[in-house]
Amino acid sequence: MDEIKELGASKAGSIHCLTIVGQIEGHQTLPEDAKATKYEHILPLLAAIEESPEIRGLLILLNTVGGDVEAGLAMAEMIAGMQTPTVSLVLGGGHSIGVPLAVAARCSMIAPSAAMTIHPVRLNGVVIGVPQTYNYFARIQERIVRFVTEHSRISREEYLRLMTNTDELANDVGSVLDGEEAVRLGLIDRIGGLSNALDWLHKRIES
Repeated sequence: MDEIKELGASKAGSIHCLTIVGQIEGHQTLPEDAKATKYEHILPLLAAIEESPEIRGLLILLNTVGGDVEAGLAMAEMIAGMQTPTVSLVLGGGHSIGVPLAVAARCSMIAPSAAMTIHPVRLNGVVIGVPQTYNYFARIQERIVRFVTEHSRISREEYLRLMTNTDELANDVGSVLDGEEAVRLGLIDRIGGLSNALDWLHKRIES
C-alpha cells in the first residue's frame, strides 16, 4: 500500500509526498510479484490530503510503466480537482497513463534524465472483433487526449502526432520524449529536481 509521508512543515503547514510507481493496478489484478500502485488505496489518500487543514502542499513522485487506464484517469481527475497546491515530478520515466498523471498537478516537472512515453491505448486479454470494440477504444483514447491537452500546453494535433508516430519505437507505435523535449512541446511545465519541486510548493504555501 502506498502511503503519504510528511516531508516537513513550513510556516503555513506541512508538505506531503505521494509516490505513484510501477504498474497502476485497477480492475485487472496483476501478479503478486509485480510492483504496482493500487488506485483504490490512492483515491482515499488524495481525499484525506485535500480535507486536512494541516496539509498545505502535495508532492507527487512519478515513475510509471503503464497500467489500468481507468484507474490512472481516476487518480488524475482526483489530482486535477484538488485545491491543495500540487506539483508532480517525473523521475526515470512516465509511461502511458503516467502522462495524464503528470499533467494533472498544478505544476509539472521532469528530471533532466527522465523521459515520457506516449502511445495509444492497449488492451490485454480477449478482444472481440466487432465495430463496438473499435468504438470503445476510440472513446477511451479521446478521454485521455482531451485530459492531457486540457491540463498542459501541448496542442491536440501535436499530441496525436506523437501518439501515432511509427518511426521511433521498434514493433510499436508512439514516441519517447526526453525531459527537455517534453518541456519544449508544452507537455510538461519545466525541467526540475526535488529541490525545485519543494521550492515551488513552499512559495505557494507561504503566499
